[in-house]
Amino acid sequence: MGEDIERLKRRTPLLDYLRQHNWAGRPVGRFEYVGLCPLHKESQPSFYVNPGKNVFYCHGCGQGGDLIRFLQLSRGLSFRQSLDSLDPEIVPEADSSSLLERVAAFYQQQLDLCPEAIRYLHRRGVHDPVLIRELRVGYAPGGTLRQYLTAQGYRFDVLRKLGLINARGTDAFYQRIVFPLHREKGVVNLYGRSIGSAFAHRFLPGGKGGLYAWEKVRNCSEVILVEGLFDYAVLRQAGFHNVTCSLGTHINADQLRQLCKGKRTVYITFDVDPNQSGQQAAEQLARRLVAHGISACRVLLPEGHDPNSFFVQGGDAHQFQTLLEAAQP
Repeated sequence: MGEDIERLKRRTPLLDYLRQHNWAGRPVGRFEYVGLCPLHKESQPSFYVNPGKNVFYCHGCGQGGDLIRFLQLSRGLSFRQSLDSLDPEIVPEADSSSLLERVAAFYQQQLDLCPEAIRYLHRRGVHDPVLIRELRVGYAPGGTLRQYLTAQGYRFDVLRKLGLINARGTDAFYQRIVFPLHREKGVVNLYGRSIGSAFAHRFLPGGKGGLYAWEKVRNCSEVILVEGLFDYAVLRQAGFHNVTCSLGTHINADQLRQLCKGKRTVYITFDVDPNQSGQQAAEQLARRLVAHGISACRVLLPEGHDPNSFFVQGGDAHQFQTLLEAAQP
């Protein structure tokens, strides 16, 4: 049992898991990363991760441990439930894509029935109904998906393996705006953004795939790269169609290959965080792209802003275009 647990943790390193869930940590010293703690609210980074030991410790709340302990704390799971949530995906790929398509359509229907979700989108600056339908934005109220899918004939163990249902038997996504993540073969994952006080970002188990909506921009000579899906949505809404999203500052190998295929200029528009983690990630990515022969520029937003907050707080397309033109290599 102990050896199986260690293999499980090695297969899913703690730092990779945190980055997949949009934790932005910066290197400190030779062996650690530091960032804001995802377990409690704080303004100064106090959450440290040691990738070599595969452990974390927060000097703010005093919590620490390995990936399994983090799952227990962040998702309210027991030790056994945490192990179950890390089980490998065994649902056949074709079946999982078909099921996720059905789930995405169900969440789209729920969006129109939940005024609080529409209000949240409006507060985040996303109000164009045509764009919302194009992106297939949905809403997971919680407590409805399991009943719907089991009525469609899907077995509980299949829903568990995909991560749609948690170990307690309830919907994994609760009070979350949902974006389906597509590849050519269909939906490969779902991203949920909490509209309440829960841990903000959540993906289903498994990879997030490549760059978001890459098929729309793969032939563009200039591409705007943003961190988050709300950044993507407000830029599309403002008339910028050459936009893609990395779903966090950590660029995986598939995403890097996409950016480096062809001749283009990439405008890296990451968050300007107080702890500078977004800009540090942008600098590192720019160097990687240049090393592959791709022109890269960093778009410098006002202090404390990401593209979403820039537009929500009064920025417009002309002002953003000015920032693009002033972008630094």
